Amino acid sequence: MSIGGDEADLREQVTKLKEQLAHAQRLTALGELVSTTTHEFNNVLMTIINYAKLGLRHKDAATHQKAFDKILQAGNRAARITNGILGFARNRSGSPEPTDMAKLVDDTLLLLEREMAKYRVAVERQIDEVPRARANPNQIQQVLVNLLINARQAMPQGGRVLVRLAYDREADMVDLAVRDSGCGIPPDVLPRIFEPFYTTKRGPDASGKGGTGLGLSACRDIVEAHQGRIRVESAVGKGTAFTIKLPAARAVTAAPVALPHITAGRAETTAAGVPTAQTTG
Repeated sequence: MSIGGDEADLREQVTKLKEQLAHAQRLTALGELVSTTTHEFNNVLMTIINYAKLGLRHKDAATHQKAFDKILQAGNRAARITNGILGFARNRSGSPEPTDMAKLVDDTLLLLEREMAKYRVAVERQIDEVPRARANPNQIQQVLVNLLINARQAMPQGGRVLVRLAYDREADMVDLAVRDSGCGIPPDVLPRIFEPFYTTKRGPDASGKGGTGLGLSACRDIVEAHQGRIRVESAVGKGTAFTIKLPAARAVTAAPVALPHITAGRAETTAAGVPTAQTTG
């Protein structure tokens, strides 16, 4: 077999391994979400059962009305939880589609609401009016889940996470940012965070979640495949902010994919490969 043929076979094997790895990561993330939301779903069921019992015990119209209202609220919440899990698990087409990013953010935060509360992490939303992004909803939701879990793990004593959605009108891109108030990333580590298999985590934390070093690498690959960009800014002791830029649904171009451009204060990948990084304090 020719050398060229060997190289082609190796590239094909690497591609298949990446696909298998992405599938395994998705199953891992799904398992974590199911574990987390099972407890929340059980709480919703207990609410429904308790108010049903209340309605059966009391015959007056006011109590019946209150019981029905609470049961309806809990039922709607249960439906949102199950729809969120089913949406995350569903195998949609790999092709991007116009995606409501505000709904994607809300659905993701609902799935992680119990975990954030358990570890005393307050979540703040800043959702501007934005156009639909050209995206694969499942893949971008996986990126957001990874970033939120990483943010929670960076704050073992609790803290605050800001999720911001904005529109970059000049670039015609939708910006999705996740900022935490955690420990931050040291300058000597920051340039390596998108490397496959690189991790600073020594093993599972109190929640049983650890790190393989593949999460941010997968996030980068997904965002680049969307002709987007991912940027990270961090300061030790102050926190970390990841910003994902995705093309608006009407603004997709066939731009080439480039590797990350990283500096000591900021790391960024760009669809056009234009160095935009700068050192931050």
